[in-house]
Amino acid sequence: MIFDSECRLCPRLAGFLDQVKTEYPSYYAKPVPPFGDSAPKLLIVGLAPGMHGANRTGRPFTGDYAGILLYETLHKYGFATAATSVSTDDGLQLTGCRISNAVKCLPPENKPTGDEINNCNRYLSAELSTLPTSTVVLALGNVAHLAVMKAMKLKPAMFKFGHAARHALPSGHVLYDSYHCSRYNTQTRRLTDAMFHQVFELICNELRRA
Repeated sequence: MIFDSECRLCPRLAGFLDQVKTEYPSYYAKPVPPFGDSAPKLLIVGLAPGMHGANRTGRPFTGDYAGILLYETLHKYGFATAATSVSTDDGLQLTGCRISNAVKCLPPENKPTGDEINNCNRYLSAELSTLPTSTVVLALGNVAHLAVMKAMKLKPAMFKFGHAARHALPSGHVLYDSYHCSRYNTQTRRLTDAMFHQVFELICNELRRA
């Protein structure tokens, strides 16, 4: 099973979502499902839903700051039908791309614990197992990178995270890394638009060679 909307494996996260739903009755406030193509050429793995983004809307990177650069870039490179993602009924569709998260539930302070990442890893592992080897995986940030390593039963020391790094995995998949497109990273210029676009140039070249 690659997703369970009723999952409550993590007591802290389940309790936090109950609290958020009480404070914000209109929010989705449940595990957020992957979004996009059922047979993607590119799978993007983020960290976890944001409080007022995916946790509110029910779609990854939708309605929050981190989604601004991501969806603009997906549109620029032909993976999305629009450059902005604001709600689940805005008509935006992904083409040849799917977005998932290492942790499907909103964590307090955007910081899941190691146990929570491990609990949720079963879903990412199942999702990755359904992908043909021609699918490229993009990890946004080190937590997502490590989650992919765990899901594929690989030793992280053999495939170290680095922005724009390319990893040929034993499964036949290719993994690319990028700094996460978070507000902090983009506002501090740790990640610029040009740097993010560079990663997608590499991915598009990879897919053309496949």
